[in-house]
Amino acid sequence: MRPETTEEVEQHTHAHPDPDHAPGRLPHTPGRPLRIGLGGPVGSGKTALVAALCRALAGEARLAVVTNDIYTTEDADFLLRNGVLPTERVRAVETGCCPHTAIRDDISANLEAVEDLEESLPPLDLMLIESGGDNLTATFSHGLVHHQIFVVDVAGGDKVPRKGGPGVITSDLLVINKTDLAEQVGADLSVMARDAEAQRGDAPVCFLSLVEDPQAAPVTAWVRDRLAAVGG
Repeated sequence: MRPETTEEVEQHTHAHPDPDHAPGRLPHTPGRPLRIGLGGPVGSGKTALVAALCRALAGEARLAVVTNDIYTTEDADFLLRNGVLPTERVRAVETGCCPHTAIRDDISANLEAVEDLEESLPPLDLMLIESGGDNLTATFSHGLVHHQIFVVDVAGGDKVPRKGGPGVITSDLLVINKTDLAEQVGADLSVMARDAEAQRGDAPVCFLSLVEDPQAAPVTAWVRDRLAAVGG
């Protein structure tokens, strides 16, 4: 099975039921930003993907970012060094604990960061919330985000999708990142596509290389669809 093209990912996503209506899903409140969480293992490329989304969408959507790290502000600092957003649009949460705790179990620090951004900035359309690097069990609380993106990368081997886990199986979009490294690490993208489909059924999966596609076109298109669905 070959990886899906950008056009196929978009068609696949349109055909998938609107996650806003899934049981337990945080309802979107008009006038408040759509909140999308990005999780995944350490080094999978979450922060680089956030940066790409900011570059691609900053001219068309009013957005802000919350990052999570255990003891540092490393991810927020990366975004600021790369100038993807003004300083006032980025908040860093130092979790001081296992990353999934702050996005799933005790989300108070993230909710405070979200509320601070909403209060200090003009009306926002989109809030990206990046988890600290975690494992395949990482998921976001439905009280924190409306949609979840889970990012893995080919450097972990083509076995990663078939290992499953809540992030791979239940996320609204699975991103298999760093496809440009597949040959160097001996990862078979067709195997990853087959196993991802076996784990996720019809839920969308996209393959991505930010080296070859700095605008992260399929992920950006998916986020645009989510914004359009709520009138953003």
